[in-house]
Amino acid sequence: MASSSALAVLATLALLLSPAAAACPQLEGIVRSTVQDALRQEIALAAGLLRIFFHDCFPNGCDASILLNTTSDRETAQGPNLTIQPRAMQLIETIRARAQAACGPTVSCADITLLATRAAVIASGGPWFPVPEGNLDSLAPAAQSKVLELPGPATDSVSALVAKFATRGLGDAADLVALSGAHTIGRSQCSSFSERTKRSDDTFSKKLAANCTKRPNMLQNLDVVTPDLFDNGYFKALTFNQGVFTSDMALVKDGATKGIVKQFADSKDAFFQQFARSMTKLANAPKTDGNKGEIRRFSCFRTNAQRVIETIVVDAVAEEEEGFVASA
Repeated sequence: MASSSALAVLATLALLLSPAAAACPQLEGIVRSTVQDALRQEIALAAGLLRIFFHDCFPNGCDASILLNTTSDRETAQGPNLTIQPRAMQLIETIRARAQAACGPTVSCADITLLATRAAVIASGGPWFPVPEGNLDSLAPAAQSKVLELPGPATDSVSALVAKFATRGLGDAADLVALSGAHTIGRSQCSSFSERTKRSDDTFSKKLAANCTKRPNMLQNLDVVTPDLFDNGYFKALTFNQGVFTSDMALVKDGATKGIVKQFADSKDAFFQQFARSMTKLANAPKTDGNKGEIRRFSCFRTNAQRVIETIVVDAVAEEEEGFVASA
């Protein structure tokens, strides 16, 4: 296993060779300080960024398509993304605005999403991992069919999940287990694990059902051991049948994954090493049309063309109103 000092050297070398650092030397500091300040105010943003990372990269590669929110076909209006955190999306936009103020429009929202998520994982106690840079921002949301391929928390079996992951370059069962470990800092609404509570076939699920009956709008910690710390507490909980999602429990019951769950429960280092590898794989998920797009200059929430059209419309309305006042 690499020592912490060796990892620090690798991280420094990666930064020195980073295209984003070359384009905007202040970027790493802007990302780190903005994320740390935000997490001090609201620790749940770390899980929000991780979810955005996963839900952006899995459908069609890391292209910030999930951030586009001005059209009816936006990804956040589709089933798997209905609970994406708006505040986490705004944090990415805040970083873009600060980076652009310092360096101009040199870094994409897609790259900022990857870098901000990594910073959040580290700030929460997790490992550093390399991510590709130079990703362009998409010109349109991902197709609904691609978004609906996102793994579900209740219905997908381990074999189905492994098959889905394999289509994105994550063909090892260890990738599935390690990325599920992101739940170590997540929370979820009762509606997202209703399948688990309906069964109520063990002490923990009965407790979940009772809590949700009393407080239907509660947010349940997915890691009941150390919910605000990025560690291996989630896997320890699984070994005691204290997984919140049906898909969580499937990992500890399926022969292909239960040994990996135990390994990660026994060793945080083993989990961190695999999580870092799997996150880098996900960050390199294939893009159907290649790396095509732009660097969004005005907002992570709209394309450059949309912003130009909006500006033209606003200017036209202002001119009409001014003309009306002048002729009154």
